Amino acid sequence: MIIPVKTSVGTYDIVLERGALYSIDKYLNLNRKVLVVTDSGVPAQYAKAVAEYAKEAFVVTIPQGETSKQIQTYQLLLQELVENGFTRTDCVVAVGGGVVGDLSGFVAATFMRGVDFYNIPTTLLSQVDSSIGGKTAIDFMGIKNIVGSFYPPKKVIIDPNTLKTLPFRQVANGLAESLKMSLTSDEELFSILENGNIDEALDTIIEKSLLIKRAVVESDEHEKGLRKVLNFGHTLAHAVESANEMTTLYHGECVAIGMVPMCSESVRNRLLKVLTKLGLPTTVEGNEDALIAACKHDKKLSGAEITIVYVERVGSFEFKKMSINELEAMIRRVVK
Repeated sequence: MIIPVKTSVGTYDIVLERGALYSIDKYLNLNRKVLVVTDSGVPAQYAKAVAEYAKEAFVVTIPQGETSKQIQTYQLLLQELVENGFTRTDCVVAVGGGVVGDLSGFVAATFMRGVDFYNIPTTLLSQVDSSIGGKTAIDFMGIKNIVGSFYPPKKVIIDPNTLKTLPFRQVANGLAESLKMSLTSDEELFSILENGNIDEALDTIIEKSLLIKRAVVESDEHEKGLRKVLNFGHTLAHAVESANEMTTLYHGECVAIGMVPMCSESVRNRLLKVLTKLGLPTTVEGNEDALIAACKHDKKLSGAEITIVYVERVGSFEFKKMSINELEAMIRRVVK
C-alpha cells in the first residue's frame, strides 16, 4: 500500500508492505553513498539489509535510548558524513525507532543545508507516529526536542514484519498512540482496539493510524492549530516523564495514563477496559505535587489556564481551557 503525504515542499510516499525491508531497492534510490543510522536495540540484520543495496554504505550504530538524541551524537554523525566525503547528492537512512528517526532526520536536514532522508521505522510507536509529519530534533540541556526542524523525508518504508522481534510491551507502547488517535478521530479504529484481535488487525491499525495522522499534518504541517490534537494525553504524559526522570515507563505508557483524566466518564470507562486489555497502565505512582509542578511548565499554559485536548465522545475532540485547580483535580484521579 502507498500512502502519499502532501507537504509545503512536495509529496512523499509512505510504503506500508510486509517484506518491504528486503526489497528496499524497489523504493529507495541507494545508488550513491548512504549513511545508515541504527541503534543497539535494533536487530543488526535490518541495517545490513539496507546497506547491501547501497552503492557505498556506512553503518553507524548508536546506543539505544533517549540519551543518544543529543548534540554529541549529532556531531558524531556529521563527522561521519564529512570524513567519508558525502555530498548533496548522497543520503541518510534511519533504521530504528523514534530516537533514530528524529536524530537522523535532523542530521539530513542540516548537513549541506539538506540531503535526502529516508525513514524506516522498526517500532510500532515510530511507525504510527513519529515517522510521519517531518519533525526532526535533538534534546539539549535536558529539554526534549528543543533543537530541530521540520524536514519531510523523501520516503517512509513501514514493514510490519519488523515488529515480530519486539516484546509485546513495546507493541503496546505503540498501540497507545493508535488508541490516542482513535479516541479523537476514528470511532471505528477504537472499536477494533476495543473488541478486535490485535495480532490479526495490526496492519489495519497501522493503516488507520497513518491515515489519521496524515490528515492532521497535511492540514497543519507546522503545528499552528489542528495538529495540537495529537497532544491528547500528552500534558500529563510529559509531566510524568519530567517529574520521574528515572521512570521505567515508556512514552506510550505515559500517554496511556495521560489520556485517562482527559475524557468524559462514559469514554473513560471504555478506555480503562482497553488499556487493561493492552497491558497499559492506568495510574502512576509518584509525587502529586511534582506532577502538578511539571504540568505548570507545559508550553500550552497561558496565565492561570491551560488548553488541553478533551474527548467527550469517542471519535471527536475539543480544545478545552481549564484552570490549574481543575487540572490538579484531574491529575489526582491517576496518582496512587
